[in-house]
Order: sequence, then structure tokens, then C-alpha cells
Amino acid sequence: MGHIRTGHRRFRAGALVAAAVLLAGAAVSCTDDGGGASGKEPDATPSSAPPGSPATSPSGGALPASVTGQLPVWRACKAPADDPGAEVPSGRWQCASIRVPLDYAKPGGETTPVALVRARATDEKRRIGSLVFNFGGPGASGVAVLPGFADDVPRLNERYDLVSFDPRGVAGSSGVVCRNDRETEASHRIDNTPDTAAEEKAFLADSAAFGAGCAQRSGKVLPHVSTANAARDMDVIRHVLGDRKLHYFGFSYGTELGGVYAHLFPKNVGRLVMDAVVDPTADFAGGARNQALGFQRALDNYFTSRGTAPKKGTAEVAALLKRLDAKPLPAAQGRELTESLALTGVVFSLYSKERWSLLTDGLAAAERGDGTKLLELADSYNSRDAEGRYSTKSHSQRAISCADARARPTADDVKSRHLADFTGVSPVFGPYLAWDVAGWCAQWPVPGTWESPQVSAKGAPPVLVVGTTGDPSTPYEGARRMADGLGAGVGVLISSKGQNHGSYGFSPCVTGHVDAYLLRGKVPKSGTTCG
Repeated sequence: MGHIRTGHRRFRAGALVAAAVLLAGAAVSCTDDGGGASGKEPDATPSSAPPGSPATSPSGGALPASVTGQLPVWRACKAPADDPGAEVPSGRWQCASIRVPLDYAKPGGETTPVALVRARATDEKRRIGSLVFNFGGPGASGVAVLPGFADDVPRLNERYDLVSFDPRGVAGSSGVVCRNDRETEASHRIDNTPDTAAEEKAFLADSAAFGAGCAQRSGKVLPHVSTANAARDMDVIRHVLGDRKLHYFGFSYGTELGGVYAHLFPKNVGRLVMDAVVDPTADFAGGARNQALGFQRALDNYFTSRGTAPKKGTAEVAALLKRLDAKPLPAAQGRELTESLALTGVVFSLYSKERWSLLTDGLAAAERGDGTKLLELADSYNSRDAEGRYSTKSHSQRAISCADARARPTADDVKSRHLADFTGVSPVFGPYLAWDVAGWCAQWPVPGTWESPQVSAKGAPPVLVVGTTGDPSTPYEGARRMADGLGAGVGVLISSKGQNHGSYGFSPCVTGHVDAYLLRGKVPKSGTTCG
């Protein structure tokens, strides 16, 4: 499974699209509550308007005209590069590809593609500009996800061109590939909470083999797929789309990307929204510990909703996992439910309160000796289809996470510093996430960039930061820290009482505030709470 896919590292390996799919399927309720912050309607930016100030290299020098002067050539879309079986965006959807520097330290050197998708604003006369989305992961393909999500936000599409992209290292943007389907299937049989020296050896060997496979198949791009470079790519996207400012909506890991963009380009920030917010102060191990806390909190809320004492319910799940560690359960098609796959199924079902009934069914079936239901949930998280084919989302996720994280914890670090601590936070999720700290990037073939991202954005306009109290993967505390990190007068915190990974589309109150901000520039009071 890996850090929970959604905001930062491996357990996100399924949340990445868990967040995206949930949002795409949510029924969005929009409310209209007044005019803009200044009482004025924002000026429309016609598609032929000159672009804003040119994007720059990290040293501050202008990028070459071959980058800043390009115009996207919009064509009919093809099947998503990392998921050939997915539906092809059609009708009003158009796709394009632009070129950006592979290495921004050498802006005139080799380039790499960035795949784009868009739907033009339906009210051209009142068009504001482009609204760029990132749906998390890291590793989610915006080209694949946006068309499904956009059907629920027609009001935004009236006045914005809806735009998304595959970040570098993802799908159509030189997507990272590390192993084949057979190797991926075999990796799911590895014990991710090793109890013996032999299991530990196998766990670390699998981690090393994954990194070696990435280096062999995608070695050229691995050093350059960091979040900071993706943020620089977004400024190129803004520029070539002809927008003076970047209007942006980031979910989950997309909030980290948005925060880094605001830090690097504060004067180019337009209207920027973050939902399901990654804690920017957490280092690599801290991010994993946050997820142990968030998912245990969600599990507690699940058991409370069923009238079961959380401590009792948690002990029952932990006991099931212990039994599976010793002996996997049979499942459909001759497969088996292992401890790690069962945990993956539990994680997938906790991303939204609407999935809690699936968890009830899966746990009940497992107690009867049938692992099929939990295995089906794990397959959804792991992006495995009925033929046993896997998408490469988790490959991209790990490559981006390890390009970011400077820390390289070892197995000894886990055993001496993290295992007992994480297990105390969550007997269910803690052991897995503690070992994941060692297995994720410890033997990665390229170095990382930072201990934690810089998000201070002095000089940027107000940025909406939405935190959900019961968010399992990006706990609420991270939203408060992001709002504080952006700086006084920049971070505007909205707190939402809910049990989902993100609130836009789930909470009419949050949706109303976000739409009023994006469409009319109305900034809510920081500290606003939605019930």
C-alpha cells in the first residue's frame, strides 16, 4: 500500500485517487451569499489577454522564449497514460502538452512534457480566467480525474476554464514506471510489518528492488520530479495559458503543491483554495505519524457511530490483522487476503463516511473466514483491475515523495525511535506506518530536497485553507499549521465538522464559501466554522 495516498507519501497510495474519486462522485451543493469582498465584480480575463510576468528559473533568471512563448495546441484527448482502461475525456474536453525545463537549474537545456486537459468557460463574456486543479497523491493524473469531477461544479465552469495537468513524473508527463504487474502482485505478499529477521530482510529487499526498478526504467526524470519543480511547472502553465495570476484549487497533496507555489511565486497568486490540507511542518516520519493519528481517529469515529466502544473495536481489528499475519484468508479467484491487504481495505473505506458500510461488510465477512470483500476494497485503493493490471500511480507517488524528503530513516531508526511511538498512537495503523518510514525512501536512488516544505507567502493575497475535523489522511491540525505558515493576512482558515477526506462537495457550507471566493472574490473571516 505505501504511505496513505493523499497528501504526502505512501499510505496515500490509495488515497491519492480515493480523494479524487470521492470528490468526483460527490454531489456539490452551491449557495450564493453575497457580493465580492470589495463589492465589485472581478474583471474578466479574455483568452487572448497577454500572459502575466514570465516564469523564472530558481536563480531568478527568465526562462527561454522556447518555453515562455509556446502556445498549447488543444486536441481531442486520448486514454490516460497510466490507466489505458479508463474513460477517455471527450465532448467539450480538450488535451494538450507543453514543454518545461527538465532541470530548472539549466533552463535552456533539455525539456520534459506536461500533459494538460481543459474545458472552456461556458460564459465567455464573464470569464475570469483558468482555474487549475491538482487532486492529490502525489501521483494523481489531473487529465484523468478532472473530467469526472467537473460535472459537479458547473458554476465554476461558467466563469473559469477548468484546467488540470499531470505533474511531472505522472502519467502523460513522463510518468515514472518502476515494476510490472507481476512484480507488483508479488510485492503485496511481502509482510509490511516484519516480525522476524527473515521478514525484515524480505521487506527491505523489496523496497530496494522497487527503487532499482525506478532507476532502470525512469532514471532520467527521478532527480527532477520534486514538488518544487511541479510548482515551477504550474507557473509556466499559468503563463502559457495567458493568465496574469494563478487561480488554483488543490486537494490533499495538492495543498502542499499550492503552498509551495505560493511561497515561490507569491505575487503570481490569484484565488487559491486548499482542501484536505497536508501539515507543512511535518518531516517525513512526522507525516506518517500524522496519518496514524488521523486514521485511528476515523476508526474511532466509525466504531462510535455503530455503538461500539472505540477501544474494543480497535482491539478486534488489531486481532484480525494479527491472525492474518499468521495465516491469510482465502478470497475469490483463488487469491488471499493478507494482513497488509486487509489494512489497505480498512484504509480505503475510512476515506469517507459514505464508505463505512463497506467496512462493516468487509470486517464481518473476514470474521466469517472470507477475505473477498476487504480484498476488493484493497484492489480499489491499489488501482488493480479485474485482469490483475495495476496503474502506475503508486510509482509516481513514491518517486515524488522521495524526491522531496531528505530524510532516509533506516530499519534500526524505526525499531529504536518510531515503532513503539506509532503503535501507541494506533495499534492498527501505527506498526504499518512506522515500518513504512524505513521502507519508503531509505534505499532510494536519488537524494531528497527538504525536511519539510516552505510555504510562507508574504505578499500573496488571501488563501482559503479548509480543514475537516474528522479527516483521516490529512488530520485537521495540518490545516491550522498551513494557515499559520502562509502568514498573517494570507492564510484564511475554514474549519469543517465532518468525517471525510476534504469538505468541498460534502459540506454545503464549505462549498458555498469556496464558490463565493472563487467566483466573486469574497473572503470569509478566518476561523469560520461549518457544522
